[in-house]
Amino acid sequence: MDPRRQLSDATRVVVKVGTHVVTEGGVRIALGRVHGIVEDIADLVRRGRQVLLVSSGSIALGMRALGLAERPDSLGLRQACAAIGQGKLMELYTRAFEQLGLVAAQVLLTQEDLADRDRALCLRTTLFRLLELGVVPILNENDSVSVREIMDAQTVGAIEERSFGDNDGLSARVAVAVDADALVLLSDVDGLRTADPRTDPDAERIAVVAPGEEPDASIGDAPSSLGRGGMGKKLAAARIAAHAGVSVVIASGERPGELARILRGEDVGTIVLPAQRRRARRRYIAVEAPCRGALVVNDGAVEALGRRKASLLAVGVVGVEGQFGRGDVVEIRDVHGRIHGRGLSNYTASECRRIAGHHSDEFERLLGYRGYDTVVGRDNLVWEDL
Repeated sequence: MDPRRQLSDATRVVVKVGTHVVTEGGVRIALGRVHGIVEDIADLVRRGRQVLLVSSGSIALGMRALGLAERPDSLGLRQACAAIGQGKLMELYTRAFEQLGLVAAQVLLTQEDLADRDRALCLRTTLFRLLELGVVPILNENDSVSVREIMDAQTVGAIEERSFGDNDGLSARVAVAVDADALVLLSDVDGLRTADPRTDPDAERIAVVAPGEEPDASIGDAPSSLGRGGMGKKLAAARIAAHAGVSVVIASGERPGELARILRGEDVGTIVLPAQRRRARRRYIAVEAPCRGALVVNDGAVEALGRRKASLLAVGVVGVEGQFGRGDVVEIRDVHGRIHGRGLSNYTASECRRIAGHHSDEFERLLGYRGYDTVVGRDNLVWEDL
């Protein structure tokens, strides 16, 4: 199949918009562009697709609110701009989506949120629940506490790896974490080119980057004064996502309707093809991750998990084997010992033993707190696919 045509079948999509898409040179909000992208996203959601939006622009909007014409040299002042601008950025998206009948939700992340197993599992559960409700999650790095993205390039290497470094990297890791079918990076460029278009008007667009290919391209690595990105970081982010089986498109966010064209499979931007079609997370759960224990389930649970594609509820658990923690991979077995699947447990082994056979409304009495209603969520489960 034409790889671009596959984009028209993508059901879960992460869209990243850069500072120069959200603003006009950082001076004012680019209302027309932002509302155009919001309308494209709203149309996708109405058609049954799940869309997560990663948006830059908080520092630029904070600068404008404070009357600053240039990016501050002070790290503290840049963090203050991020804190001020993030509220304005969410206000913009909240109103735009409300006008189209949709709800937006703010999710601010740091590197630890995806690096820590428990927090990553909580994040996935939250994002999947929002998507199930038809909500559009708006994600951004929490620049008020994560400093790597907003530090000057010459000092970035001196600090510990505690942030994503830019929203391109954040969007790639989010796409991998939520098993996205596609990642679309929208910026002020229309893709990779054979030369720097700022100096060579004959530079040609590179339409496709195959798995493992190192494009002979001018990637325009120097970031702008307002953003920390650059084409080099977009290509690096694309490789992260493509390695995990996500199709990535780098394209212009300045042309109206570009997102809609991309997801119709039209030849725009640069598509970075995935190395494999099976999602890396499913492979990790099914094959690569060490199995820490097992949940033995009754016939009703086997039926629900297999035919109805349900999540595993505690009421269907009749036995717990091994010692495991939250987020560990466990086997799902029937009472005859047959292994039907693997999944990430929302509870520790000891907690599973206490809630086994019980309904979720009893969890608070049994555990002392009310956690997840499911022992293994459907999105964290690989069934009959080992």
